[in-house]
Amino acid sequence: MDARLQFIPIMIVGFGAALCLTPLTRQIAMRLGVTASPSKRNIHSRHMPLMGGAAIYLAFVLSVLLFSPPDHLIELGAIVAGATLLALIGYLDDRRHLSPRIRLLVMTVAAAVAILSGVQIRLFNTPLVDIPLTLFWIVALINAVNWIDNMDGLAAGTAAITAGFFLLLALSQGQILVSMLAAAIFGSALGFLIYNYNPSSTFMGDMGAYTLGFVLAILAIKLKFAAQPLNVTWMAPVLVLALPILDINLAIFTRLLERRPLMQGGTDHVSHRLLRLGLTQRQTLTLLYLFSGAYGLVALAISQAAVERALVIGGGALATLVFIFCLLVILRWRDRHASANPQG
Repeated sequence: MDARLQFIPIMIVGFGAALCLTPLTRQIAMRLGVTASPSKRNIHSRHMPLMGGAAIYLAFVLSVLLFSPPDHLIELGAIVAGATLLALIGYLDDRRHLSPRIRLLVMTVAAAVAILSGVQIRLFNTPLVDIPLTLFWIVALINAVNWIDNMDGLAAGTAAITAGFFLLLALSQGQILVSMLAAAIFGSALGFLIYNYNPSSTFMGDMGAYTLGFVLAILAIKLKFAAQPLNVTWMAPVLVLALPILDINLAIFTRLLERRPLMQGGTDHVSHRLLRLGLTQRQTLTLLYLFSGAYGLVALAISQAAVERALVIGGGALATLVFIFCLLVILRWRDRHASANPQG
């Protein structure tokens, strides 16, 4: 088979495995009592099984191992090892609610394993800067995907959309390893989404969110563009991951502004703000899917455009992202002000 088409069986295996394993993980979660209680952050009204992430993890690993290219065994081994470590700590967190310090420590170890295998941002070509930047990027993306897992289908659907665009970008550049990883995540997330779309019958939990965030962060690092300079190419993965990046920055800014602990969950995410505007869960989900798709298309456009045009398009998209950030901050401030002064 043409190496460029190997992503097809990987995608099919990932999708099929997640589709078949998710009902099993749902039953296991209910028997073990690994469930999510109703909360404002997660917007659900009953206890939900919380081990769908096991299906995502197993589907991803199975599809990768079945089609591992011999030229990339070290990197693939490190990625699978990191994902395994994160899936395990995610399961323990879902069951026992570990402290933020333990979670961050394990995320850092998983990121370090990837770095030791050669996965590294090379923005400044200085290890003293690039290695800490790589650690920060991977840990931040793991948390970003975990934080958007607050509504039926949001994290899984966003992961599938972003992985789909990473797949298209990698194929356009002839990057086999990135294409395979993206195809595995796309299929696994999509197979799980069948059960997780609103109204959901199961949640992925931290097991799934940590796995998805870890691999998506690595895809962003590994994606390379031969014909574009660095001042253009760094924008592509940021644009593809616009939603989780916007959401985590918005939540952190809000918590700092309101003097709340950074790792304390709340209703300060993009999805919550849209719901407060009167949108339904499905309307909010559709809008955020369209948002992710639009920014993915912009990333595709700048990867193919001339440098000057790419800078204009990418700069405009990033400026729009900043505008949306400011608008969401203002909307929350007005909402809180109105709640504090009901009589005007």
